[in-house]
Amino acid sequence: MPTSCVSMSPSDRFSPLTRALLDNIRRAGLPPLHTLPLAAARQAYAAGVGAMSEPGPALGRVERLGIPGPAGQIPAMLWAPRTEAGLPVLLYLHGGGFVIGGLDTCEAMCRRVAQLADVAVVAIDYRLAPEHRFPAALEDSMAALRWLADHGHTLGLDTRRMAVAGDSAGGCLAASTALMARDAGIPLRLQALFYPTVQARQATESFKTWSRDTPLSAELMAWFQAQSAAPLPPDQAWFREPLFAPDHTGVAPAWIGLAECDPLTDEGQLYADRLRSAGVPVQVRVWPGVLHDFINMGRFIPEAGQAHAELAAAVRQAFAI
Repeated sequence: MPTSCVSMSPSDRFSPLTRALLDNIRRAGLPPLHTLPLAAARQAYAAGVGAMSEPGPALGRVERLGIPGPAGQIPAMLWAPRTEAGLPVLLYLHGGGFVIGGLDTCEAMCRRVAQLADVAVVAIDYRLAPEHRFPAALEDSMAALRWLADHGHTLGLDTRRMAVAGDSAGGCLAASTALMARDAGIPLRLQALFYPTVQARQATESFKTWSRDTPLSAELMAWFQAQSAAPLPPDQAWFREPLFAPDHTGVAPAWIGLAECDPLTDEGQLYADRLRSAGVPVQVRVWPGVLHDFINMGRFIPEAGQAHAELAAAVRQAFAI
């Protein structure tokens, strides 16, 4: 069963540092993202992540890539702690409701995970809605995974050891990509999901409790949905809602990191339950007192660094490093 914080008020559940950060955000009087023009919303989110995240470490290898995709080249970045060949590869898919976010909003964490796990992290700038509605983002994600599986050796990567990860909307993409990889015969060692959105039906208790007076509001989620939603054939409906995929057996083992005070917490727990019922090994870690997107708030929320380190540890374990 999903767990949530509904029995206590939000003001009781937030950690002191989380509450202080929310108070600072309110005092700043910034307009909610969903009230801004699209370009301004993207700029505001990127600026917010830049202001709140801890800078990533310097690395031995930083490389800009172009990966062939269904609509042309997919911009990508590779971060690795060293230049030697043979590092395993983690494909990372950023969050942002399929509408905002990009390589710059996941760079700090990707750099840190690359260093801590001693792996190559490849992140892609998948197509965003509303210019490219779902499943464009998923098509790009799967194209990138296929290309890495087939051609990653040309970059000196060990494509026998691959994993996929993502946060929020990127967690949805990672979960669906893992299912598609299973069907395509592409072996993955791990799917790592930070507070994934795995259904479009916003009726969980954590949604009811934490979608008011928090950055990931019901209004923002409705805006994301309106911008990104597109009709899907019945047999592809699960692409956006991997919770309802017809079969989860044989998919890659999962590590799921959740924030206690997050509208998406129950979705993550439901997905863990669904995977376990299919015999898939699952680890779930819930950080108490923190909110959605906390992994990008390391200047103010120390749990962000803890989450990066635990993700890196899960990746190291999956790759037997």
